[in-house]
Amino acid sequence: MKKTVITIARSYGSGGKTLGGLLAKELGIHCYDRELIRMASDESGINEALFGAADERKRGFSLLKGVRPYSGKVLPPESGDFVSDDNLFNLQAKIIKEVAEKESCIIIGRCADYVLRDRDDVLRLYFYAPREDCLKRLREVSGEPDRELNRKI
Repeated sequence: MKKTVITIARSYGSGGKTLGGLLAKELGIHCYDRELIRMASDESGINEALFGAADERKRGFSLLKGVRPYSGKVLPPESGDFVSDDNLFNLQAKIIKEVAEKESCIIIGRCADYVLRDRDDVLRLYFYAPREDCLKRLREVSGEPDRELNRKI
């Protein structure tokens, strides 16, 4: 079978993560999501929480606004900007590119569609659901009040 990489971008609560996992199981390939953060953390020595915090800071803004395109280079640990949002993005992008190079897989979020935009072996999917469907799905799993869920959506 030809190697294929599937990226899944999704709106919050749309079920894209669940669908990605089901598709990966059906195809017999690995599905990467937050595991990419752990991998970037392990490789760089930067605490996983800093990657998560950078993701949260980017939420609500265009994820790509102000982020330099991934050039294949990350800053060295002695750099004052080693834990900058740009470098954290580039560290994750490096891992995404490495995973996509070695295996067929599904990558959830992490701007993978953008990071892998120049590859011919990438199928890019976007999942969206009406707000009420998202709210219903999130109520079942989070227990948060609708006001908070609406803010996140």
